[in-house]
Amino acid sequence: MQKVLNRLAQAHGMDDTVWARHANPWSGYTRIPILPLMALAIWARVWIGWWCLLPILALVVWAKINPNAFPRPASTRSWMSRAVMGERVLLNAAAVPIPAHHSRAARILTLVSILGLPPLGFGLWALHLWAVLAGLVVVIGGKLWFLDRMVWLYDDMARDNPGYRDWLR
Repeated sequence: MQKVLNRLAQAHGMDDTVWARHANPWSGYTRIPILPLMALAIWARVWIGWWCLLPILALVVWAKINPNAFPRPASTRSWMSRAVMGERVLLNAAAVPIPAHHSRAARILTLVSILGLPPLGFGLWALHLWAVLAGLVVVIGGKLWFLDRMVWLYDDMARDNPGYRDWLR
């Protein structure tokens, strides 16, 4: 899981500056609707045919530029800012080890989110609304729970690590 997360961070060009900007709560909160909007865009093939590729492309572009789209926040004390900083702590676990219970929770909650993808994919393929909605609830619910654990991870690690504590403003 660690390798996959690091590859995703690298794909988004996540350096210190980008992480600082991504800690803006607007960045995190505007990422949450991407998956439901993507599902709607894919479903829209029924109504608008190949034109559904335009909103799909727009959402892919938004997902790519989102970490850079907002300025560095004045404060990083919000729940979402600390969740993003917790993700950064998780990605840095090879250099600064994290408690086993946080690592285990991150793996389990990532798997929970992944379990929502098959019903979501099936529902979009078969146009089965309840499967789409169930998949979205599991994926997004798992991700939000994961983010809540990242807040806990960040708070725990910042208490003992001055470098992490310095991220809090």
